[in-house]
Amino acid sequence: MNRSMSLVMLLAILVSVADAAWEDAHATFYGDISGKETMQGACGYGDLFQEGYGLETAALSTALFNNGQTCGACFELTCVNSQWCKQNAGTIRITATNFCPPNYTPPVDIHWCNPPNKHFDLSMKMFTSIAEYKSGIVPVKFRRVKCQKRGGVRFEVKGNPNFIMVLVYNVGGAGDVNSLAIKGHKSNWISMQRNWGQNWNTGVGLVGQRLSFTVKTSDGRSLTFYDVASESWGFGQTFEAKSNFY
Repeated sequence: MNRSMSLVMLLAILVSVADAAWEDAHATFYGDISGKETMQGACGYGDLFQEGYGLETAALSTALFNNGQTCGACFELTCVNSQWCKQNAGTIRITATNFCPPNYTPPVDIHWCNPPNKHFDLSMKMFTSIAEYKSGIVPVKFRRVKCQKRGGVRFEVKGNPNFIMVLVYNVGGAGDVNSLAIKGHKSNWISMQRNWGQNWNTGVGLVGQRLSFTVKTSDGRSLTFYDVASESWGFGQTFEAKSNFY
């Protein structure tokens, strides 16, 4: 078998695997076209424009949110099997930045974010990219995809001299972080605990030390970013690593 034939077969296998990964869900939207209501949210990202996510975002139902562990993951969606799907709209890609909470007041069967439903509550801009506004809700196909982010992984440091909380964001690759460790240049590596969303904390004081981080994503990949913050770092500041997951 020649090399060109091998490449063709490999591509065919990759395509078939990707096609098999599509799952069924539904999508709605929240907020208006400005997207103000989509800012902040249960993942802790704050101003989504400032942090690079913009309006290409969604709040996930309980079945997808996984208690915040899916924050930062990226998905590809397409509208299917509805008269309200926009023709030739193709697909959209979004990052998980918020939680769509369940609602158990009757009638429960119309609350799309209740378990076990897989549901995306999109920004209006994203929803109207694939479906007509007046539809309100449409069936979709979705799959996980790699996150494509500009620049390096970013770390926002908050807290006080006895408590450090770090928001890690703009993560490429799998996007969702499931382990974070921090190190001062005079300390050993310290495993941080998930506080909420993608905010991680430790009670070890590291003021006056250069900060390094090790980030592990849900696909098992791990990267270490050395000396991201200098000795003079302060609370409330954000620091960008020189590299990212790709």
